[in-house]
Amino acid sequence: MIAVLVAQFLSALADNAILIAAIAILKSQGLLNLVPMLQESFVVPFILFAPFVGQIADGFPKGRVMLVANLIKLAGALAMVSGINPLTAYAMIGIGAAMYSPAKYGILAQMFGSVSLVRANGMMEGSTIVAILLGVILGGWLADHSLNAAFSGVVAAYTLATFANLFIPSLAAEKSDASFHPWMLLKKFVTSLSCLFRNPDARFSLLGTSVFWGSGTTLRLMLFVWVPTVLLITDNQTPSNLMGAVSVGIVLGAGGAGLWISLANVNRALFGGLLLGAVIMTLAFVHNLGLAYAMMVAIGICGGSFVVPLNALLQERGHESIGAGSALAVQNFAENIAMLVFVGGYGWAAAAGAPISITIIGFGLVVLMVIGGLAALRWGRANS
Repeated sequence: MIAVLVAQFLSALADNAILIAAIAILKSQGLLNLVPMLQESFVVPFILFAPFVGQIADGFPKGRVMLVANLIKLAGALAMVSGINPLTAYAMIGIGAAMYSPAKYGILAQMFGSVSLVRANGMMEGSTIVAILLGVILGGWLADHSLNAAFSGVVAAYTLATFANLFIPSLAAEKSDASFHPWMLLKKFVTSLSCLFRNPDARFSLLGTSVFWGSGTTLRLMLFVWVPTVLLITDNQTPSNLMGAVSVGIVLGAGGAGLWISLANVNRALFGGLLLGAVIMTLAFVHNLGLAYAMMVAIGICGGSFVVPLNALLQERGHESIGAGSALAVQNFAENIAMLVFVGGYGWAAAAGAPISITIIGFGLVVLMVIGGLAALRWGRANS
């Protein structure tokens, strides 16, 4: 577990630092309008490769899959350093991340039973969020001082993550008889997708985590417009620090979820989800940096207490049916479609000239309505 956590920490640290560095490149070139496209270039590989990465994660030892995925991320970082278009280089990192994700979570279902799975997920999420916190803060600070130093740090982090992967035990492949014929993989992915959406618990988890990641990704991009427009601060450090404050909140929310929520009472997670949309909406009325930090921590707490139990629920249901790796590939597919839709909607609003405060209100309202619908269906089913 220590090797898994260290590898995940370093990989996530680099993922987030290089995003800030890539945004800084676009900003320095006067191309801030391309930031939504930067995020979409990372998301599209998750959607395109979803039929294949789950089978790869289940068909090979997951620790070795994580190692190869980190090597692909490292290649993307080196491509960006060499001057390749940031959108193209970040898409390469997206390919590595698409392969990495089902393996890193699927390995937990092999290592732990249902009793400890929520706590193991809390540890994984905690490690990830601390890495995100440090990644965005260091990325923002370095981008304001030296892009060369930022990229050197990213390359070093990916290299160390790859080295840490070597210490992950080579557990048996979850489905050693998996077929890797592209057409068969596509058919199997469609079957897996259908199987999970027919299961009420898995469907609830897929929809809930998709809303969370779609909203979180979009909010992260909004900050780079909201901070200079509302707070009148034009550096890269401040929006990065605010993103870090969200990460602190998610750590707190994930820790609370590990103590208060189990798979037996997973519906408790809905309270955090419902508050998430409401708190996002109130951000539109904030004009003070100190209060902005407090709101970001609150957003993180709501999100962490919502998403961690839902991740554990999906892993357990997936492990029981189609394999944890395949389940997480389906989850990535659903989540990244949600990110594409949310980010695309924000990009459309920005292109139409909508004020950022109005955009945030509308965005928070959408999140509240979607999670409210999930809560109504879930509680209605529990009471029927």
